[in-house]
Amino acid sequence: MPQYSTLSAERLPDAPGVGRILFTRPEKLNAIGPDTPEEIRAAVAWMEAQDDVHVVLVEGAGRAFCAGYDMDLYAEGEGDHPCKQEGKPWDPMVDYAFMKRSTENIMSLWRTSKPTIAKVQGYAVGGGSDIALSCDLLVMSNDARIGYMPTRVWGCPTTAMWTYRLGPARAKEVMFTGNMIDGAQAAAWGLANRAVPADRLDAQALELAQRIAGVPKSHLAMHKMVVNQVMLTAGLEQTQMMATVFDGITRHNPEGMWFRRYAQVNGFKKAVEWRDSGRHIPEGDEARQAIADLERQLAGQ
Repeated sequence: MPQYSTLSAERLPDAPGVGRILFTRPEKLNAIGPDTPEEIRAAVAWMEAQDDVHVVLVEGAGRAFCAGYDMDLYAEGEGDHPCKQEGKPWDPMVDYAFMKRSTENIMSLWRTSKPTIAKVQGYAVGGGSDIALSCDLLVMSNDARIGYMPTRVWGCPTTAMWTYRLGPARAKEVMFTGNMIDGAQAAAWGLANRAVPADRLDAQALELAQRIAGVPKSHLAMHKMVVNQVMLTAGLEQTQMMATVFDGITRHNPEGMWFRRYAQVNGFKKAVEWRDSGRHIPEGDEARQAIADLERQLAGQ
């Protein structure tokens, strides 16, 4: 079996035809580290090459599916963002190229010929929701949470899958509010294929995977291609390009830079509490003044 640092990939020995990609950072709620997107792509490629794998379960070890990007690295720390957020001057195309590569890595779950099923417990939030929604099917526990809270400030979901999975009206509600929804609500809205009590999640996801595994690979590939083509015709790739550019802007406009500086001074947890509380977020000149004040505090630390 291939070896990775943030996940594992294997055939399930007691479920013929079923493969599994498992995120293996439970102590971090499987937060996305620098290597995770590339490792997702590599694991998907390995699954694609296994003739006896017809369907792939995507799971997270421990209490959560994936709690998004590891913001201890990117928001609170002093180090530069990997797409050169703090570069002087900021180069939007360098930012775009880095983030587009990450998006393409995650979207390998959608592009592979084999159906992928996200099994979600705990949280699939921020970048974790990108991973879950790039899978073809979604099975959640009733009490699991999914959402993209950084739409309130400092983020835009680069896969743009909310609209294609929910439709425009409900996607706008999720993106305008940054609210999470639970598994039961996700199923009621048609975002999740199934939502079940937590103690039945493993069995329900495996049951669905085994049902799919009995279908010939060629048939599965053709059916997936047909459905994916509808999304492509509706402009998925162009929408993702716009979303990825906008994600860079959200991290460099005054509001995004205020969030970054506030996290550096007060800690990421405090910044998230402000973001998610519904409090007014400084913008424009107000944000610029707040940034100057925060940078003075950083200089004095």
